[in-house]
Amino acid sequence: MKRTMFFISLAVLLLSSCESVVTETVTYKINEPVFMSTEVFRNSVKVTSKQHAISGIGKMCFYNDYLYISEPEKGIHIIDNRDPSSPRVAGFIELLGNADLAIRDNKLYADSYIDLVWFDISNPLLPELKGRLDSIFPTALPSTQNQYGIDYQQTYAGKSKGIVVGWKVKERTENVSHYTGGWYGGVTYDFATLNSTAPTGSKSTGINGSMSRFSIYNDYLYSVINNYMNIFDLSAAKPTKAAPDFYIGRSVETIFSYKDYMYMGTPSGMLIYSVKNPLKPEFQSSLTHAYGCDPVVVENDLAYVTVHSGNLCGQNTNELFIVDVSNPKSPKQLVSYTMTNPKGLGIDNGKLFLCDDGLKIFNNSNPQTLLANQLAHFKNINGYDIIAHNNIAMMIAEDGIYQYDYSDLNNIKLLSKLPIVK
Repeated sequence: MKRTMFFISLAVLLLSSCESVVTETVTYKINEPVFMSTEVFRNSVKVTSKQHAISGIGKMCFYNDYLYISEPEKGIHIIDNRDPSSPRVAGFIELLGNADLAIRDNKLYADSYIDLVWFDISNPLLPELKGRLDSIFPTALPSTQNQYGIDYQQTYAGKSKGIVVGWKVKERTENVSHYTGGWYGGVTYDFATLNSTAPTGSKSTGINGSMSRFSIYNDYLYSVINNYMNIFDLSAAKPTKAAPDFYIGRSVETIFSYKDYMYMGTPSGMLIYSVKNPLKPEFQSSLTHAYGCDPVVVENDLAYVTVHSGNLCGQNTNELFIVDVSNPKSPKQLVSYTMTNPKGLGIDNGKLFLCDDGLKIFNNSNPQTLLANQLAHFKNINGYDIIAHNNIAMMIAEDGIYQYDYSDLNNIKLLSKLPIVK
C-alpha cells in the first residue's frame, strides 16, 4: 500500500512539473480606430446637384420616380428615374458613415455612423437637412474590409477623441504566456476576435431593396444593427426614439416588413417578429439554415431567402429557400434550390427576381417547379440587389445600375445601364 502511494505521489509530482509557464511571442494584425472630431463630423453634410460619379454599390430605395442609392460610408446618390430608359444622376448627399436609408412622406431617414439624420426631399433635386439624433446607434462602426479583428479597447475608450470614421491596420508583436492550454499574462486577449471579424397604409413610403437594415411599418422606423433593433416614431415633424433598444440576440443583417411582421435575415437563419404592438416586438419563430449571409423578401405568405458564399460569413453554401409563413409561429420550408451565388432578390405579383449569375426572373406560381418556370436570364452581370415595381426592375450591380421592362413577360428587355465608376 505504501509503495502504491509512493508511485501515485511521484506521478502527481511529475505532472505538476510539466505544468510550467511558457512565454511565446505572437505576431498578429489588428484594426486600430481612426477618429474625426465630433464637430467636424457633424458639420460635414453637404448636398449638391452636381453629378457625382457612383463608385460603390450599396442599399437602394425607390420613391416618387427617384432612386436613392447609398455609397457605403460616403453618402447617397439621387437618380432621376422618371424615364427608366434614360436615368441620370441628379444629385448627391455627402453623408459620412451612411449605410442604410428609408423614405416616408417626403422625409429621407439615413444613418451616419452613430447618428440618425433626416432630410426633406420634397424637392428631390435639392434635399434639405432637417435634423440629427446624436449617438443613437452607439455600437455602429465603419466596416473593416478585412478579416482582422478590431481593437475595441482603443475604439470605445477613445470616444473623447471624436467619431470612429475608419481603420488603420497595425501589426503587433506581444509576449503571451501559455499555461496548460490557456493564455494568460498582464493583458487578456480574445484571439477569436483577433482572427474574426413596402408601402404601409395611406402613407407615402419608399420601396427598399432586400439588403436593407431599415424598414417602415405604420408610423415607425425599425432599424437593426448588430444584435439590436431600434424603433423610431415618425408621426411628428421630428423623429423620436420610441422605445429602448430591443435585444435580438443575433447579428441581424437585413429586415423586411410584411403585414404585421418583421422578417430578419441573420447568418444562421430567418427570424420572425410580430409588431402588432409596434413598441414591443414579439418573437414568433426562427428558421435555421446553413450558416451564411442572407436577405429575405415576402409575398402572399411565402418568404424567399438566399444564402451565398464568398463573404465574411465563412461558408460555401449557395441556395434559395422558399418558406411557407402563413403561420408565423411555425414556418415551413417548402423547397430549396442550389444556386450559383445568389444575393439580393425582389418579388412582384408572383414574379421572383434573383441576383444570381446575372439576373434570373421566375414565375413563382408553384414553388415546387420554380426552376422550370424561368422567364429570363441576363448573364455576365454581378448583381447585388434589386427592386421590382410597376413593371420596372432596378438592379444595382458591380459595374452599374441596370433596369429592365417586364411588362411583357414573353419579352423582358434591358432598358438602360447607368455605369458605376471604380
